[in-house]
Amino acid sequence: MAKWKTLAAAAGVLILGAVPALGREDPGPATYKQALDGKTVILIPMAMGEDLAQGWAHYIGTAVKEAGGKFEVRDPNWNTEAGAQAITDAIGSKPAAIVVQTPDLQSYSKLYKRAQQAGIFVIQVDNPSNYASDAFVGSNWETLGELEAKAVIAGCGPNSSKKIGLIQGDQVNASSLDQYKGVQNVLKDHPDFQVVAAPDSNWDATTARNVAATLIQQHPDVCGIVDFWDQTAQGTAAAIRAAGKTGKIFLATTGGGEAADCKLLESDTIDALVATDVPNQSRDVSTLIKFLLQSGLKPGDAKTWLYTPEKITTKTDLKPGTCWSIEDNKAAEAAAAK
Repeated sequence: MAKWKTLAAAAGVLILGAVPALGREDPGPATYKQALDGKTVILIPMAMGEDLAQGWAHYIGTAVKEAGGKFEVRDPNWNTEAGAQAITDAIGSKPAAIVVQTPDLQSYSKLYKRAQQAGIFVIQVDNPSNYASDAFVGSNWETLGELEAKAVIAGCGPNSSKKIGLIQGDQVNASSLDQYKGVQNVLKDHPDFQVVAAPDSNWDATTARNVAATLIQQHPDVCGIVDFWDQTAQGTAAAIRAAGKTGKIFLATTGGGEAADCKLLESDTIDALVATDVPNQSRDVSTLIKFLLQSGLKPGDAKTWLYTPEKITTKTDLKPGTCWSIEDNKAAEAAAAK
């Protein structure tokens, strides 16, 4: 009898164990879905013609739409007034968030505050302004300038003239001003190196070529140049070639890390690149939007800074996947649309 009781008890355990567990009440999926469901995010870059903007539009746009949101782009095409109008129009349409590439330190500050007062989260990307909105995502441009300076000092070497030039952007953009500060930080530790000229390109490749040509004419023994943007660095590289100084003047710059940047390194057009890692930067923006819309915070309640990790990349560092590709993104978008 005891044997049968033991078997019956064991069978009972087996039967009970076969009963499926009850599902738990998890608020996560519904909360996540409600955060962006039917809501709009608007990207306002400086211009959609640049690789940075095309990268953000693809990666952020994909993430927003996958989360159930709507994504729009407004293109000021390098016109600050058009950008201000785009923000004003966006405020009127009341999106959940706007992502803006700020052209300078002041122009959009009052509009950012207006957007927040209207209940719209404001995320600044790439270029910070003097107004701290809900978040800034982008490079610590001072650190980036330090990396460029270190690359040029190493590229010049201890037996060079130790004369370097800077091709700045302008004197109103944080990315230019902070890069300059970063370069100066490094030079304090290398007093034998000196900046012999630091003209502005105003972010124009032709202007960069002209001022770089003048710099080389006035200082033919310059050993390195830091150009503050990959687009203008192509103008600077053209001036170096025209002067017969290819391989003699080390050229470092920054860019979005798109495939064109890898080609510039492969062709020895530039010697060092500090890329801003657009895919991961876009992921930070997308994650921030999702967080803010679930957080219970109101626009203006908190401030966040997320800096994109950067490193120096040279020709020897290149491998598959080093750079992202606009063409690959377009192909992915076309495939998704079928």
